[in-house]
Amino acid sequence: MKYTLFLYSDETAFGAMSQEQMQQAQSAYMAYTQALQDAGVFVVTDWLQPTLTGTTMTLRDGKRRVQDGPYATTKEQLGGYYVIDVQNLDAALQWAERCPAVHYGFIEIRPSAMG
Repeated sequence: MKYTLFLYSDETAFGAMSQEQMQQAQSAYMAYTQALQDAGVFVVTDWLQPTLTGTTMTLRDGKRRVQDGPYATTKEQLGGYYVIDVQNLDAALQWAERCPAVHYGFIEIRPSAMG
């Protein structure tokens, strides 16, 4: 079963990190990704640009509305994701617990509708 781990954190905190702290965080994510690959459960990952680089679009009454930036202002923003292929939710939770993002914000674990 595929699960997506959506990684949410306060992106301003990352902007305030020293170069050394950023390198430590990057090393932690690289080690986590390697552990997923070694376990044979890794499918894909991606990191996102800050929310200010995003564009939000809606279509209401046939009119397209485009807005720069995120849809909502929140303390935590979606910063990236991992898709993993594991037996069940318990296994997905175990992998989420090992993800460095759990220490900075929160992780939403959602099963794939496509299996």
